[in-house]
Amino acid sequence: MAYSKPPVDVSRPHPARVHDFLLGGRDNYLADRRAAGELPARAARAARQDRAFMHRAVGWLASIGVDQYLDVGSGIPTEPNLHQIVQRVNPACRVVYTDNDPLVLWHAAAHLISAPQGATDYLRADLRDPAALLARARELLDFERPLALSLIALLHFLPDGDDPHGLVRALVGALPSGSYVALSHGTPPAAPEAAYGTGTARATPAPPAAPRQVIPYGRSRAETGRFFAGLELVAPGLVAAPLWYKNTPPPEDETADSLAGVARVP
Repeated sequence: MAYSKPPVDVSRPHPARVHDFLLGGRDNYLADRRAAGELPARAARAARQDRAFMHRAVGWLASIGVDQYLDVGSGIPTEPNLHQIVQRVNPACRVVYTDNDPLVLWHAAAHLISAPQGATDYLRADLRDPAALLARARELLDFERPLALSLIALLHFLPDGDDPHGLVRALVGALPSGSYVALSHGTPPAAPEAAYGTGTARATPAPPAAPRQVIPYGRSRAETGRFFAGLELVAPGLVAAPLWYKNTPPPEDETADSLAGVARVP
């Protein structure tokens, strides 16, 4: 699917481009880099933790035979991308990326190229409309077979007023048995700042804007754990993102700026 390039204002930071810079990407401008420089150190650390967790989680899922992936809130492609990770294991994997940001989708159209044996697509969809998202995803993925739902570094941008737990239930409810959910979520800072919040009910804000809104709705372990209700967490469970690993050396960083887990749909 092709997308035309949206208008780009390089004088103002854009959240997706700031995140791209934090991950070492190249699709960003001076305003984005300056905004990133004003962020707390934990913002960049959490971004790297989430990305590294995604690499380990989907690599493991591909190794156990999962060959379909729905990545919600994918962000600007930063290599290696999800499809590159899983198609190294199984070139026939099919991957659908979704995001509600036209700038992200334009970058996706330019960079997300599948291995010939598999398929990669991207569509504009919003997690806050799960029925529409699922309807589009069903055109590209087989919901009669197990698939993996990726929700990486996304849900902490939704306030409680958007009912993020209910939105996740709606997506998970459409997955067949044997599917998996890979999820990461930012934690509240040790010394809360007004820019972060604590996950309590509040009015829906404008879309996250650099530089201050990094993890606007950091949630506790208990609150994050609720996203896995009714699912079977696989070892090591819900842990600090750097501590989720399989068949790889233990990471040195154990800071809990982000929590992560993978669970199976029974």
